[in-house]
Amino acid sequence: QVHLMEAGGGSVQAGGSLRLSCAASSIDYSIVSMGWFRQAPGKDREGVAIIYVRGTTTEYLDSVKGRFTISQDNANNSIYLQMTSLKPEDTAMYYCAAARLVVPGTMLSSSLYSVWGQGTQVTVSS
Repeated sequence: QVHLMEAGGGSVQAGGSLRLSCAASSIDYSIVSMGWFRQAPGKDREGVAIIYVRGTTTEYLDSVKGRFTISQDNANNSIYLQMTSLKPEDTAMYYCAAARLVVPGTMLSSSLYSVWGQGTQVTVSS
């Protein structure tokens, strides 16, 4: 069973930047997509960005387009989330996840993802 481990969270002021990383413990050829999700207190978990592991196709939540960039390093079984121009509303626990299913148009839905990391906290102060 592959495990995911996030790192890179922290506290920054609005306008600042953070880079999250997620490392998979092993190669799992059944995984087709990996992504970042976030959950703020009292809110539902939402998809932030995803990337197809065999290619460069990405999808983003509208509110982070132009500010966040997802990337991958297949040699190191890792994905990253570069976050810039951070806003207080970006404050949340951020989770890395992996999916073994592809449903076009819905890849930002957390229900497709079967492997989850423990999460890393991102706090943006105004």
